[in-house]
Amino acid sequence: MSEALKVRLAGIEMKNPLMLASGIMGSYASSLNRISEFAGAVVSKSIGLKPVEGYDNPAVINYSHGLINAVGLASPGAEAFAKELKDYVLYAPLIVSLFGSSPEEFSKLVEYFPFSDGFELNLSCPHAKNVGLAVGNDPDLVYEIVRAVKKVTEKPVFAKLSPNVRDIVEIGKAAEEARADGVVAINTLRGMKIDIFAKKPILSNVSGGVSGEGIKPIAIKCVWDLYEELSIPIIGCGGVTSWKDVIEFMLAGAKAVQVGSALYYSNRIFYSLKESLIAYTRMTGERLEEIVGIAHRE
Repeated sequence: MSEALKVRLAGIEMKNPLMLASGIMGSYASSLNRISEFAGAVVSKSIGLKPVEGYDNPAVINYSHGLINAVGLASPGAEAFAKELKDYVLYAPLIVSLFGSSPEEFSKLVEYFPFSDGFELNLSCPHAKNVGLAVGNDPDLVYEIVRAVKKVTEKPVFAKLSPNVRDIVEIGKAAEEARADGVVAINTLRGMKIDIFAKKPILSNVSGGVSGEGIKPIAIKCVWDLYEELSIPIIGCGGVTSWKDVIEFMLAGAKAVQVGSALYYSNRIFYSLKESLIAYTRMTGERLEEIVGIAHRE
């Protein structure tokens, strides 16, 4: 383990700044276990109180610079998911992602996961009804949700923000004022793809969330803007495919960086990123925590 890669995120000790993004590895602890061997932390699939079937296939499609998905927050429900996560072996800290339509739902969900190391609040999914972005585009509601969760847990709480809002900094400030321990920027952007031969949308839900390397410049700008205004940690997310992307996010102000869509192309992406970051720190002689936000210096 390289000491130069270690970061401390809202009290969570991580062996490196790489985090599994929510929703990528499904609802099985065995999948999270596999990733946690090399990741600094893993974030579970977003979970609600009751089971959700999600949208019909096709729910995920490729485009030239990433993916578009409309899974619809499919999940087994909090009770069943809590039982499944008992098999997580804790090679790395576990952050449970929660979704709901009200402050009461979010705070109720916390009770099911006393074994988690922290919580990520999904305030940003662009293709689910009455949850995600539907609640995360209102700064007052974001404040109430974060405050409700903070009242029922002492563990770190991270608000995952959307680029599809009028002002992501305004939403980030609302989360900070409610005592969020950090924010995650960003979730997917709204998008769609049309089959030119069938002459109709490809996704069953018509539109979905765009992820992958094509959204990285947008994510970097969001992290930059949030770092300028917030004092709580920022977790960068969106389009990471190489170690250079990780460094770019950290220079923009991210304390940690989530990786998601890249796993569709390489199941060894976390190992590859970790080894490349070790080489980078040996070359520069720096600890990764030392470079966070450096690009903001005049």
